[in-house]
Amino acid sequence: MTAAPGRRSSTFTRLLRHGFTDATAAERLLDSPELAPLRDDPVLLEALGGTADPDLALLGLVRLLEAQQGPGARRELLDTLIAAKPLRDRLLGVLGASTALADHLARHPDDWQALVMYEAHDLHPGVEEFEAGLAEATDPVSLRVAYRRCLLSIAARDVCGTTGVAESAAELADLATATLRAALKIAEAAAPEDAALCRLAVIAMGKCGGHELNYVSDVDVIFVGEATEGTDETKAVRAAGRLASHMMRICSETTVEGSIWPVDANLRPEGRNGPLVRTLSSHLAYYQRWAKTWEFQALLKARPVAGDLDLGAEYVAAVQPLVWKAAERENFVPDVQKMRRRVVENIPVAEVDRQLKLGPGGLRDVEFAVQLLQLVHGRADTSLRSGTTLDALRALAAGGYVGRTDAAQLDEAYRFLRSMEHRIQLFRLRRTHLVPEDEAELRRIGRSLGLRADPVADLHREWRRHAGVVRRLHEKLFYRPLLDAVAQLATGEARLSTEAARERMVALGYADPAAALRHLEALASGVTRKAAIQRTLLPVLLGWFADSADPDAGLLNFRKVSDALGKTPWYLRLLRDEGAAAQNLARVLSAGRLAPDLLMRAPEAVALLGDGDGGGLEPRSRPHLEQEILAAVKRADGATQAVTAARGVRRRELFRTAAADIVGSYGTEEQPAEADQGALVDMVGGAVSDLTAATLAGTLRAVVREGWGDDLPTRFAVIGMGRFGGHELGYGSDADVLFVHEPREGVDEREASQAANKVVSEMRRLLQIPSADPPLLIDADLRPEGKSGPMVRTLTSYAAYYRRWALTWESHALLRAEPVAGDEDLGRRFIELIDPLRYPADGLADEAVREIRRLKARMESERLPRGADPKLHAKLGPGGLSDVEWTVQLMQLRHGSAEPGLRTTRTREALAAARAAGLITDEDAATLDEAWVLATRVRNAVMLVRGRAGDTFPTEPRELAAVGRYLGYGPGHAGDMLDAYRRTARRARGVVEELFYGVAER
Repeated sequence: MTAAPGRRSSTFTRLLRHGFTDATAAERLLDSPELAPLRDDPVLLEALGGTADPDLALLGLVRLLEAQQGPGARRELLDTLIAAKPLRDRLLGVLGASTALADHLARHPDDWQALVMYEAHDLHPGVEEFEAGLAEATDPVSLRVAYRRCLLSIAARDVCGTTGVAESAAELADLATATLRAALKIAEAAAPEDAALCRLAVIAMGKCGGHELNYVSDVDVIFVGEATEGTDETKAVRAAGRLASHMMRICSETTVEGSIWPVDANLRPEGRNGPLVRTLSSHLAYYQRWAKTWEFQALLKARPVAGDLDLGAEYVAAVQPLVWKAAERENFVPDVQKMRRRVVENIPVAEVDRQLKLGPGGLRDVEFAVQLLQLVHGRADTSLRSGTTLDALRALAAGGYVGRTDAAQLDEAYRFLRSMEHRIQLFRLRRTHLVPEDEAELRRIGRSLGLRADPVADLHREWRRHAGVVRRLHEKLFYRPLLDAVAQLATGEARLSTEAARERMVALGYADPAAALRHLEALASGVTRKAAIQRTLLPVLLGWFADSADPDAGLLNFRKVSDALGKTPWYLRLLRDEGAAAQNLARVLSAGRLAPDLLMRAPEAVALLGDGDGGGLEPRSRPHLEQEILAAVKRADGATQAVTAARGVRRRELFRTAAADIVGSYGTEEQPAEADQGALVDMVGGAVSDLTAATLAGTLRAVVREGWGDDLPTRFAVIGMGRFGGHELGYGSDADVLFVHEPREGVDEREASQAANKVVSEMRRLLQIPSADPPLLIDADLRPEGKSGPMVRTLTSYAAYYRRWALTWESHALLRAEPVAGDEDLGRRFIELIDPLRYPADGLADEAVREIRRLKARMESERLPRGADPKLHAKLGPGGLSDVEWTVQLMQLRHGSAEPGLRTTRTREALAAARAAGLITDEDAATLDEAWVLATRVRNAVMLVRGRAGDTFPTEPRELAAVGRYLGYGPGHAGDMLDAYRRTARRARGVVEELFYGVAER
């Protein structure tokens, strides 16, 4: 760095050394007439250098001196400043931390006198002292001035370190209490007739009620009103409402002195839609009948602060028993899960990384965890019933409900994060929980917290460290004591009782807490390395299980996998060292039956869940699958062993696909859920279809090899039909196929036909042999003449049949035909044979269109299962798969010859081509695509959850909730999911009515 020409003054150098960032401006301020007597005073410079922002403190001091009334007042301030260290530290500390309070001092230059006293009783003022400080306020303006004067003294003690963050928060709550009382007195003085009619109690909620208020925060309240003796209740409640409204305005409205803080009464029964004031009996009636879990959680902090304190005490005494029974409510667990999600979902994406309160590892994580544990265990243990977060955390640790080390780390992190929040808000006295991005502001915050070497870097490091502690511990807080209770390794610490452990498991969503605790004991007990790793993993895994629709199944499945792989050295190491693997496994094990069932048959497939943040879950291509299966067939001793190997590969790859689908649908902490539902559907359909094709190719090779060596006497091909040909197979789909053969040169047709039929028979048998692997059912019912026709035909026979006998429905079915295994040339020639049938040169005759419509209508009326709700049937119901596919296929039959883009076996591709060709509007195409994707997702979800195929939503509540989670709906939103499905299907049916049934002919 090049030095400026000339020598810098010694003052300039000293200023830089004392932490000034703009020494030139500071020199000018020190040269001002107001500070001339102290320009070179080392005491002043030392004191300024000790503030959070020396430049800001010096500017504030000059402004304060300029505002003094005459030279005498200035002289008094300067003399006191130099002579009295307590004042010097307090005043300059405030001026260096808060422009808002510096503005206040400039407007009210005598208020610095409030910082002079340094007696013992000044260090920890309570409500009485603050009431005395506000006593002379008679209107909103004078109340604001007096409030800021009191706030000045709190801030001064805070920034000087005289009080800690918990004490400062308590003082702010006491000042709020005194302010509410003063505001209510002003309101009562303005309307004495209303005051005479009623008793009004003000109940503090939230941080004010919990005695842990911020510098700038909404003050949450609830109002309780009763009639005075001889007064009509209705009139009294109205009068109380007017007083309450006026009190809120006195605190909230902006005047020449600004505002104090908003008074928020939205935590009252029915929120902003409910009456502002209720009687005590009305409150109780609401809480007993209508209140939600979050309302009882909020009442943890209820505290009478103003008005009729006896009435307030009655209110708290009446509602407290209800609070401590909240954990017994039927919907407690889903409510809690919903609240946790809502906190995260409400944060704008751009703010997540800067959120001190709501972001991951933020203040809300600590508060939520503590309050939940209070609700669960406070029923039986009254020592836990504190509205103050840190006091409650200390009580939880003392009672063994939280590990002492965890509690100490959370206490330290919470104090640091609250201190950051205080410093951020104090600067401009604005309500914010965002860490600023400006470097000067970050430097000031860091210095105010004692980070002087490199304030910005150190602040970021400490913030991230403490947030990391919270993020790591806030879930473990629930579960680690459970492990301590069942493992019984730690000595000398209070431990959860069996009943307390059971209560906690129930509160966290476990339906069978006794079984869950047995699983934990089996996994975590002992002194082996395996048990030690499990005790490290389980607190996090249990949280992920609890976040699912079936935590019990997740834990049980984890025990089964761990029992099967417990002696395998890589298993626990994979879960411990690869964060993605553990969370992926938790998601897969608790999302339903199919994936765990596939995994249990070969637990080593759990290795797929790692491989660098889920890379092992990428579905493999068809060539890779065929290569592996054909190599296994070649090594096998006989067709049975070969097909067993092929089915083993199929099972493993089905698990890979199911796991990728589940993880993509649920998301992880590092990777959000896949937003494009169509991409997940295409992934599953393509992967399962490729896997089925590769399995058939391997099975065909095995059968031919065993029966005929390398040369089957006839060329043989397998043609995929239906969803198989369309690359749209689901987990539980059969493989719809046609078999075609062509005798080799010189081979008798009868011999060739016998060989082809034997191949088909043997393939079907081998793929359905009962084993640990799921069977692959081959369905050839779409062949000519259906079940009455031969299972396999020659290409010539197909040609003769289609030329003479083909029905419209067969041309329709052939739209999905695609070769999937066997002789590629034969498969290509079969497609050449059927193309004129499925894409007729002249389109469809009107009679053929009418026949297709009649077939569709008959299918709707005859094939829908008895008792099923048509509106929720994903395949045959209105707006379901059948509706969309037949509509698209009708366009393919009518226009496929003229529009090459329509010549595809895939529904979504054909729909996109129809839109591009102008055969359907963009809006209608999007409606059909959305409905088809949703219906397909529903069928996939049902198979994943129940382990067997189904076309309708399950009726069992846990299964329905699991389907909802897969589809992106949180706990308690199954009804919203069903409503959304009905809406989507209804819109699609409207398009189908128009395009397929010809309501408006196109």
